[in-house]
Amino acid sequence: MRMLRIALKSLRTRWVSLIGAFTALALGVAMMTVMLLGLATAMALPGGEAVVSLVAALGTAGGVSAFVSAFVVASTFSYVVAQRRRELGLLRLAGATRAQVRRTVLAEALVLGIVASATGCALGRLAAPRMVRWLADVGMAPPDLTLGQQNWPLHAAFWTGLLVALAGVAVAAGRAGRLGPLDALRTADLDAGVMTAGRWFWGLGLVLTAAALIVTALVTDPADLLHRKTYTVQPMVLISACGLLAPVLARPLLRAFTWLPARWTSYAGRLVRENASAALRRTGAVAAPVLVSVALTGSLAGALETVSAARTTEARSRTAADFVAVPHTSSPDALAAALRAVPGVTVSPSALTTLSLVEQDGTVVRSEARTAEPATLATTARLPVLTGSVSALDDDGIVLPEEWGQTTVGAPVQVVRADGSRATLRVAAVLRDGLGDNGLYVTARNGPGARVDRIEIRLTAAADVTTPDLLRAAARPFGTTVATREEWLAATAPAASRIAWLRTVLVLGLALTYTGIALANTLVMATTDRRRELALLRLAGATRAQVIRLVTTESVLVVAVGAVLGCAVAAIQLGTMHAGLALLGAGAPLVVPWRSLGLVTGACLLIAAPCAALAAAWALRRRPVTAAAR
Repeated sequence: MRMLRIALKSLRTRWVSLIGAFTALALGVAMMTVMLLGLATAMALPGGEAVVSLVAALGTAGGVSAFVSAFVVASTFSYVVAQRRRELGLLRLAGATRAQVRRTVLAEALVLGIVASATGCALGRLAAPRMVRWLADVGMAPPDLTLGQQNWPLHAAFWTGLLVALAGVAVAAGRAGRLGPLDALRTADLDAGVMTAGRWFWGLGLVLTAAALIVTALVTDPADLLHRKTYTVQPMVLISACGLLAPVLARPLLRAFTWLPARWTSYAGRLVRENASAALRRTGAVAAPVLVSVALTGSLAGALETVSAARTTEARSRTAADFVAVPHTSSPDALAAALRAVPGVTVSPSALTTLSLVEQDGTVVRSEARTAEPATLATTARLPVLTGSVSALDDDGIVLPEEWGQTTVGAPVQVVRADGSRATLRVAAVLRDGLGDNGLYVTARNGPGARVDRIEIRLTAAADVTTPDLLRAAARPFGTTVATREEWLAATAPAASRIAWLRTVLVLGLALTYTGIALANTLVMATTDRRRELALLRLAGATRAQVIRLVTTESVLVVAVGAVLGCAVAAIQLGTMHAGLALLGAGAPLVVPWRSLGLVTGACLLIAAPCAALAAAWALRRRPVTAAAR
């Protein structure tokens, strides 16, 4: 009870310095609450493809939000305890045991965590309806969707926030309790022994875990690297590893960035470098929000653009048609006949239908299929055939991708057609798995009721310069435009990417907003705690403006370090995806989202510089002699 009373008195006297930790935890819990309430609301909707997609997007966003808040909160609370080494050393000198010091720190974290988590739950409950309305406005959710009344998201967010805060403090409290009184006082202004054995163990362990996941996926299933779950979770492992190993990784980066400034300036460059290098815990706490922001932005935005570019490249390479017509008429068969009448062309109409495959255990798996004419399909499409021949497709055959598990040509496959009738078809050809629509191919007989929605046209040797004009003239009476292959590919790509981009915005939006606030919060907290250090610089002869510029430059330097580490994580993630695409035979370029990375890094710099300058100006408001004596 005595240590609890000390903890409560400490909270009352140090409440100003604890605002930063309170803000980080409260906003982190609020972000988790918003996402979990949205997820609970979506899970209560009637089943359907759109609902499954919404639940998956909200689940991913909730996982990312929980990770980001846990990463930032643990870093912030750990740094808050590290700031108090002088105070904890005095407690040890006054006779407190190591266990008593640990209990005091944990009691403070418990009280602060309960209040901050409860505040975060209240804020999240107020903000969740806005997020639900946004989902409805952009078309990701039904327009009449309203927030549910489930309570489990509030409990999950509250207890997660509290446990993360206690975990972040427990490690730092244990480290502080192991120091002797004189050691604690001696190292109060210098970070020594930051890389503990536990930090090495977990940091290197996470690096090895990430490497094992990458190698396993490349060897066994490269396509798994292209799934949203994989390219969302994998960067989190690397981000955690970078956060733990930041003291080791930051020091050489700090020296590299300040190598020229240290030689061009008389003292400022060296002073900035040594300040950041000597206070590695502060450097790590400030760099953490930048690291997670840049890494997640580069990984998720880059993954989306890489997969989109790969699908576009794949579609272009597998489309042998020179022109494509999308019928806007009630008589697509008549349109196809009119196009066939043009000399020098091969016309291949196809229609979208549903086809369900019956597995050996009786399970019916519904899928999309295209009906096609076997004689022209091989001419207008370059399908990635593993075995068999597309030209062997007939009314009793089926062309299917490798993922269906039936890779023997001639093997029987039970199917259920769109009208509910059943048939047994034989495998005519097996396609290699790809990124886009490799799908199923059958003849029109096995797609009852299917309406032609695409007509692909290939020029033959008999075509001349007038053939394109003749095709357009033949299609004009049917209100249909004949587009070139490139025009058709460009027109069909944006519709597929809109929902994907909205999902990325949903996943990253709140997380980036939170990390921006956390960066400002951490900088203000760290800078105001340096009052004595800044006052000593003033007493050494530095002007007020010089000290402010020094602190601002140091914050910009640390943001640059965090951005480089984040870019390294993103580069590993995108390089892994590129290797997976190469193994799948998709020759897509490596797409780096430079614009997104630049915007996020620039935003971090715009947040860091003024926050550090204002906090430094506030810390210098007292006379240097008075501040140095405190």
